[in-house]
Amino acid sequence: MGNGANISNSREILERLSRQGSVGTGETSVVTSPGARVAAWAVKVKSLSSYNVYNVRAVVIGDAGTLPVEIGGQMEAVNMAESFLEDGQLSAGTYAIMFRVGDKNVFYVPV
Repeated sequence: MGNGANISNSREILERLSRQGSVGTGETSVVTSPGARVAAWAVKVKSLSSYNVYNVRAVVIGDAGTLPVEIGGQMEAVNMAESFLEDGQLSAGTYAIMFRVGDKNVFYVPV
C-alpha cells in the first residue's frame, strides 16, 4: 500500500512539473464556490505614483468617531475612474475600497 501511494505521489509531481512548462511561471489554480467573494480592502491614498496609479496603504476602520488606522506597507493601485494616459488628480488622504483584479489592485474614485 505504501508503494502505491509513492507511485501516485510521483505521478502528481510529474504532472505538475509538466504543466509548469519551460517558462517556469508555476502552476495557477482558482477555486470558486457558492458564496465565494472578491477580496477587498479599505485603503488610504498616500501619493501619486504615475498616470492613474497611486501609492496606497490598507486601513482598519474602527468605531464611529475614530480615524481609520493604517496597517501594512504601501502598495500600488490603479484608479479606474481616471484616464490611463494623463496624470491622476486624486488628493492624498482620500479613502477608497480597493479590489484585487488579476494581478492588479484597483479602485474607483471619481475626481
